[in-house]
Amino acid sequence: MIGIACVLLYLAIKKQFEPLLLLPIAFGMLLVNVFPGIMAEPTATANGGLFYYLYRGVKLGIYPPLIFLGVGAMTDFGPLIARPSSLLLGAAAQLGIFITFIGALAIGFDPKAAASIGIIGGADGPTAIYVTSKLKPELLGPIAVAAYSYMALVPVIQPPIMKALTSKEERSIVMEQLRPVSKLEKILFPIIITVLISLLLPDAAPLVGMLMLGNLMRESGVVSRISNTAQNELMNIITIFLGVTVGATATGSVFLSVQTIKIIVMGLVAFCIGTAGGVLFGKLMCKATHGKVNPLIGSAGVSAVPMAARVSQKVGQEANPGNFLLMHAMGPNVAGVIGSAVAAGVLLSILG
Repeated sequence: MIGIACVLLYLAIKKQFEPLLLLPIAFGMLLVNVFPGIMAEPTATANGGLFYYLYRGVKLGIYPPLIFLGVGAMTDFGPLIARPSSLLLGAAAQLGIFITFIGALAIGFDPKAAASIGIIGGADGPTAIYVTSKLKPELLGPIAVAAYSYMALVPVIQPPIMKALTSKEERSIVMEQLRPVSKLEKILFPIIITVLISLLLPDAAPLVGMLMLGNLMRESGVVSRISNTAQNELMNIITIFLGVTVGATATGSVFLSVQTIKIIVMGLVAFCIGTAGGVLFGKLMCKATHGKVNPLIGSAGVSAVPMAARVSQKVGQEANPGNFLLMHAMGPNVAGVIGSAVAAGVLLSILG
């Protein structure tokens, strides 16, 4: 386990694979396997270890919604508001979650473990941690490492799938410029989404509600101090606590098993299917609009913000140097954040 932790540290530092989370996760893994007492539970005569108390924020479902608060404060929903059909692409990219959930059941995982594995397909680390902490906390280590590893590998995993499912002609499509979005629309959007999701799917309310609160703080323009705090200081503090404590759950007895290998493989399958689902729905929208939608933006429906949108831009420009897809891809990308939270709510409402 110390060796695995060192490999992850190398990937975070040298290769810069999601270093903001992979580095603390790897160091938490290293520390707990050198000094298990740091996660020790309290007894009648002694306090618990430091990470035992910090881990309460994961176990009680506090850290992931706070991460979503920061994400909301950093996110511009303008491209999604300008093209509401992007929500469909974000929804299509969640296909990997549910297909992998069924596949994990088929190979012998219990329903709660299968849901925790499937949610990796959303390419959203905090959501994966939130669902797993509620349904199968003993799998937090492998799930977190798989989720953040695949988020970091978006530029490697997605392009071959995107190119295999589209023609060069489709990848070369230049999309029309998005319409301007008014400030009133940007203020009303988080309020309306919060009400709808909370009424229809209460289990998704903590994640979606905090995401929209952060966005409302950003777009209202009247609370810049707390909006900046949510984006920076609070986000950074929670990222440290979340990373080291999740990493500290990866002890040898849990991590070094055939089950972990299955989780990592199934997580990759989930992510690939999610990417393919978004691209294929993008092709459908391309045909329905007579060539006005570039199918590549569908791959951004997985919620690895903004990396997946940048990959859409990069692959599009390879086919047509004059193609600028980034803002068009940001619509499905932020829709994917909402979509993964909704998918989490569906799984928690069924299995929680």
